[in-house]
Amino acid sequence: MACLLFWGDQRVVTLALFSALCTTLAVWLVRFASKARENTRLSDQLRAVQLVSRDDARAVLISDASGSVVWRNLCASVLAARENEQTVAVFLENLVPNAASVVRRSMSQAMRDGSSREQLIGATDRVDLNVVKFGDSLIWRISRKSQIMQPETAETAMITVGRKGTILHMNPRARALIGARVTSTARLFQAQSNAQGGVRELITKSGRIKVHTREETLQEGRVHVFIEPIAQKVPSSEFALSDLPVPLLRLGLSGEIEQANEACLALLGYSKLNGLSMRDVFEGPGLAVDEWMSKTRGATRAVDAEFLRVKGADKETFVQVSLQRIDDADSSKIVAVLNDATKLKSLEAQFVQSQKMQAIGQLAGGVAHDFNNLLTAISGHCDLMLLRHDPGDQDYADLMQIHQNANRAAGLVGQLLAFSRKQTLQPEQLDLRNTLSDLTHLLNRLVGETVTLTLSHDPVLKPVRADKRQLEQVLMNLVVNARDAMPEGGEITIETESLTLSAPMSRERVVVPVGDYVVVRVRDVGIGIDAEGLQKIFEPFYTTKRTGEGTGLGLSTAYGIVKQTGGYIFADSEKGQGTCFSLLFPASEQSEDKPARPAEDRPRRILEQCSGVVLLVEDEAPVRAFASRALSMRGFDVIEADCAEAALELLKDTALHVDVFVTDVVMPGMDGPTWVAKALQDRPSVNVVFVSGYAEGAFQGGKPELENSVFLPKPFSLTELTSTVQNQLR
Repeated sequence: MACLLFWGDQRVVTLALFSALCTTLAVWLVRFASKARENTRLSDQLRAVQLVSRDDARAVLISDASGSVVWRNLCASVLAARENEQTVAVFLENLVPNAASVVRRSMSQAMRDGSSREQLIGATDRVDLNVVKFGDSLIWRISRKSQIMQPETAETAMITVGRKGTILHMNPRARALIGARVTSTARLFQAQSNAQGGVRELITKSGRIKVHTREETLQEGRVHVFIEPIAQKVPSSEFALSDLPVPLLRLGLSGEIEQANEACLALLGYSKLNGLSMRDVFEGPGLAVDEWMSKTRGATRAVDAEFLRVKGADKETFVQVSLQRIDDADSSKIVAVLNDATKLKSLEAQFVQSQKMQAIGQLAGGVAHDFNNLLTAISGHCDLMLLRHDPGDQDYADLMQIHQNANRAAGLVGQLLAFSRKQTLQPEQLDLRNTLSDLTHLLNRLVGETVTLTLSHDPVLKPVRADKRQLEQVLMNLVVNARDAMPEGGEITIETESLTLSAPMSRERVVVPVGDYVVVRVRDVGIGIDAEGLQKIFEPFYTTKRTGEGTGLGLSTAYGIVKQTGGYIFADSEKGQGTCFSLLFPASEQSEDKPARPAEDRPRRILEQCSGVVLLVEDEAPVRAFASRALSMRGFDVIEADCAEAALELLKDTALHVDVFVTDVVMPGMDGPTWVAKALQDRPSVNVVFVSGYAEGAFQGGKPELENSVFLPKPFSLTELTSTVQNQLR
């Protein structure tokens, strides 16, 4: 029994020992496998370090924990004093004194802290020593100041940077790469003040590129930064555009579109672009698309961007296109980056249009001025002939035809001046409700039987100050256009409304200031105007009507009249939904003006004779001849001068008495207000009549107002001239 117990105890002990041995063996195997994996990982990482450091401009060594060299790069091989140096200390012997102690100190700190860095003074230069612990190995990076290249002789792009990121110097290769002289690294490497080593994004004149930067520290805080562009080589399998939010195209070198992402299709308004060429989709206002594309075939950088128009788009679309050639292992492609430039081109077109409108306005004003001189001479001499003929004479009807057509021509010239905003207005206080009511019978005849005209008034409407005749012309133009926009008939609504702006209103590049306004809207339910036409409706000679049905001057004239009155005109329209023109006039608080004197159909017989001396100054001989005869027939003594200088010369005679100056405003040499101001210094009691083919305000800009002076616009009749001069003598 005792033997059995002993044998049982011994068996238990044996099994326990065997189990402990197996556990220990398993733990050792796990640790061995883990250590093997760690060694494999470190070996892979060391190989990666060797691959990266092989062509480094610094000397790079890899040693074991004792300092024995196990690998060195090409630069270290060149610097080695002996071909087979076994330790780091031996390698440093020819660079720094006491190399053995330096190595021991650096190794001890690296094993303790993970890294060590020292700047050592050698016999002829300075040495930077960097040590990094890597598993059981040490990586040594050694650079000398003698290795720093001079900027002008460096074979790579190099800039010299000061303490605060100021670029002190750029070598020729850097200037060629960047494309401009830059003074701060903040303008090169995004918004950072100092360049850092590694892969960065460099901002150049041609765009942003990836570069690798490397630093070399100089004295007094300066740094040499070497910049090496990274080749843009992207494997074809990784070149995917669909996930990018930027509109992009991939093209072949011939310009054929191979791929377009969704953002690009949405911008261009196409459902598919594959197989089309660039010239099928775009057209350029300047350089031909094919010629522009050909520049990319030999280009190594981005080609200058071009503004192109998209063909076949629903609305006019412009894009800015930049091209970049990309070479990979298999083939070469071109990437086109697109930016929506429609708004930019629209603003550019509006600016050009405003410049054109200004030039045409100046031309119209000049032409109208010359025509007014001609019409003054024609109608004036016609008035003189009418004075010698009675209605029963054979020539009377012919003379009246000349007189009436001269007045019609004066009306057309008035439209030109209205377009250029230089016509002479006769503003008066108007209640637009009364004005529209008086005009209703004429407007009803204009619209015809198939169109209904409806008026709607605000019960509380302030008066406005405007020229009634010109305002009626504006409303007639708008109503006629509304009628023509409804060939099948419809309804035209004219409504008035009081509007108070407590804050400035910005619309269509115009800011309407704070104040009280009276709004007149002319609305139709016609065919409407598309967005492109809506931008051109106020241009002179632009019309949507067929040839012979419209002159294109109606809306431009209305625009000029409204603007000269101090108001604003806006148009709202949608194709097929009708059009609404809104006129905004400043409300007037002034007292009621006296009604304007009605124009005469023909000159009256001169019954009352006058007396007085008139100095007539006019550079246009026909106008001067008519005015002189008209005033002489009325009994005035007329002294003529063809320019301001001649008039002043006549006035040097102190014995010459003059009662009235009648002078043109715009003349070669000295203008009317200038010579009159000089003459009045010696003759302050003389009254003045200014005449001009321009508006009354044309001669007042920048010049003082003259007392006892009136303005008579051309063309004027014989009676208007003589009565105006006579009134100045009273």
